[in-house]
Amino acid sequence: MLRRTGPSSILIIGAAYLTLTACATPRMHNQEELNSASLSCGLTYGELIQDEEAKKLLILFREKPGAAERACVYQWAKKRHLKLVVIDAIKFPEGQ
Repeated sequence: MLRRTGPSSILIIGAAYLTLTACATPRMHNQEELNSASLSCGLTYGELIQDEEAKKLLILFREKPGAAERACVYQWAKKRHLKLVVIDAIKFPEGQ
């Protein structure tokens, strides 16, 4: 026989859920950590950026990154509760 869930049980489950999701907030990673992740994914120094104003975003700044590089960085970002943004079409003005 199924039991009905009371309001107190729902509140306890809701509070536990909010507590667990609060632990998943992203933090700022220092340049050493980002460079280490870059190198382990086959990138070079400075191609992974995390903006201080948008801590949740991890920016991959490389022209035409390969599928393996994207997947590696995506997995790294996912484990750290970050959202990957790929900038793969870089055009610089000529003459500069």
